[in-house]
Amino acid sequence: MPDFECRLKKYRLLKDLTQEQLAAQVGVRRETIMRLEKAQYNPSLKLAIDISRVVETPIEEIFVFK
Repeated sequence: MPDFECRLKKYRLLKDLTQEQLAAQVGVRRETIMRLEKAQYNPSLKLAIDISRVVETPIEEIFVFK
């Protein structure tokens, strides 16, 4: 799995969303959001797009692959 930096927490907080609220909106468990924020999980393209739409931020700003 490629190394990446996940800035999801920053953008989630800017939208005043909890991990649980974001998870519900994109159809995953809260634990998935938690693992993404810790860069312990590489998201599918669909999940990355769904998250990007909810937080209204381009994918490449949220997930930075090195």
